[in-house]
Amino acid sequence: METFLIVAGLILLSIVFMYNTLISKKNQVENIFAGLDAILKKRYDLLPNLVASVKEYMVHERITLEKITELRTKALGENLDNATKIALEKQFSSMLGNLMVAVENYPTLKANENFLHLQGTLNELEEQISAARRAYNQSVTDYNNAIEMFPTNFMANLMKLERKEVFSVPSSERANVDVKNLFKN
Repeated sequence: METFLIVAGLILLSIVFMYNTLISKKNQVENIFAGLDAILKKRYDLLPNLVASVKEYMVHERITLEKITELRTKALGENLDNATKIALEKQFSSMLGNLMVAVENYPTLKANENFLHLQGTLNELEEQISAARRAYNQSVTDYNNAIEMFPTNFMANLMKLERKEVFSVPSSERANVDVKNLFKN
């Protein structure tokens, strides 16, 4: 009887440990995503100032600016799930890269003090976003491993926990930058 109680106690402790570990990993993913989301919102809030500065110099780049503004509006929308936010973030990063390349054609704009400050702030935010993405991806990987590995996978199935998506770089952004073409025109 005593052995049975010890074994039952160990099993109960194992179940509690697995449950708490899974909840901790799930909450960590949500917490890190919330931090990343806050940095992204800060970038979206900075964007109108950047767009206003650039608009004066880039009349023919109107379409790019309109797309960036549209993506910003979508990203700030209510009730977006994480997958939608990740997809919008990929599109937004791509469009922002296009805007910065287009700015290279405007020496007066590049010398403008307000624009330089905004660009510096945006670069700093991009570094923070990059760090937050790495932290998020590591947290998601730990979580996904926990829900798929033995023996916690049984507890995860009972809890109906599902895999989370990591931030990934679109293949178009993995290509090497042709710096020579950036300086043409």
